Amino acid sequence: MHKPAGEMGTDLKSGCFTDHVVLAGKMAAASPTSLESAPRILRLVSECSRSRARAGELRLPHGRVATPVFMPVGTQATMKGITAEQLDALGCRICLGNTYHLGLRPGPELIQKAHGLHGFMNWPHNLLTDSGGFQMVSLVSLSEVTEEGVRFRSPFNGDETLLSPERSVEIQNALGSDIIMQLDDVVSSTVTGPRVEEAMYRSIRWLDRCIAAHRQPEKQNLFAIIQGGLDADLRATCLEEMTKRDVPGFAIGGLSGGESKDQFWRMVVLSTSRLPKDKPRYLMGVGYATDLVVCVALGCDMFDCVFPTRTARFGSALVPTGNLQLKKRQFQKDFRPIDPECACPTCQKHSRAFLHALLHSDNTAALHHLTVHNIAYQLQLMGAIRTSIMEKRFPDFVRDFMRTMYGDPTLYPTWATEALASVGITLS
Repeated sequence: MHKPAGEMGTDLKSGCFTDHVVLAGKMAAASPTSLESAPRILRLVSECSRSRARAGELRLPHGRVATPVFMPVGTQATMKGITAEQLDALGCRICLGNTYHLGLRPGPELIQKAHGLHGFMNWPHNLLTDSGGFQMVSLVSLSEVTEEGVRFRSPFNGDETLLSPERSVEIQNALGSDIIMQLDDVVSSTVTGPRVEEAMYRSIRWLDRCIAAHRQPEKQNLFAIIQGGLDADLRATCLEEMTKRDVPGFAIGGLSGGESKDQFWRMVVLSTSRLPKDKPRYLMGVGYATDLVVCVALGCDMFDCVFPTRTARFGSALVPTGNLQLKKRQFQKDFRPIDPECACPTCQKHSRAFLHALLHSDNTAALHHLTVHNIAYQLQLMGAIRTSIMEKRFPDFVRDFMRTMYGDPTLYPTWATEALASVGITLS
């Protein structure tokens, strides 16, 4: 049985909170709030008549962003292995920063003096900052969650800090990012039991506190994050409550953390079926090519993941058939580019043999070249997906993608086949 709202100290149906939380040493009543006349930042351009895929445009303070979009992750005001100028040249128009890490070092006060994160990292396009909530999972041994917020011990010097919903928004207001995320209570997708329900209800309460604390709603778009783990009833409750808040966009959180793919896609399709059609849907932490294609079909618009940059640092290059492990001996005398169809600077100027040699000499230039290519691959993939939606041939694109990626249809992942079939795309 799910705990009734009243037992949580909250009348969720009316949106009235009856509990109290400690804020900055004072007792403050948590009250429901909404962003009045939240900006409609998504313009839908085209929709697939068969699946839930859609092409759109995010209208943000630092320019327009074509969707569906993959957002590279720059944890501490930079991407590893690629410069902001190179990212710009590849056509990237939105990337990520990490509130928790930037809040610790160099700190929001210093970044604010540099005219915000845009000025600090010399990035003329849009930025999305996460709330710091994910660090509850990645730094679980250093954190403690209460209604007040999350207490972290710094991984740098051991100092204790409190990241509350109010503090998370305050940091993000100082960073000046175009999209800011609510602080949510994050648990690993493999966790089950009462903790998942507790985190879901707390995320709703924390959303209201984030809305109340937000000082720049006309400049920065606050997104809510749907939680509920792998429990369909909890996700449905969270969706029902959070969509009552008129925020500019919604993220699907708490997935892509070790759960089965079958569980993953079912929670995604449940979420997109209940999220507003006229607002962006951001699926957090997803970056594998097959996942991107399938989840666009399921109705998602925005994605992020460290995968393309992280896998580059292991000598892996992303290609339409999967990846090339360029350290392997077979590439020692291979003078072809990574991908003959790729227009990125790495493929235009360097061969597999050259990159193989760099990798075996531990030359960090190899990791740089591979990072440029892998980001280009992700951006080109999303562009091709968008074009296929615009040209009303998305189902055919999906079938071609799967055939190229896996070859034999008997090798197609069962989860992907079932997920696509659920929205009307058959692969046979």
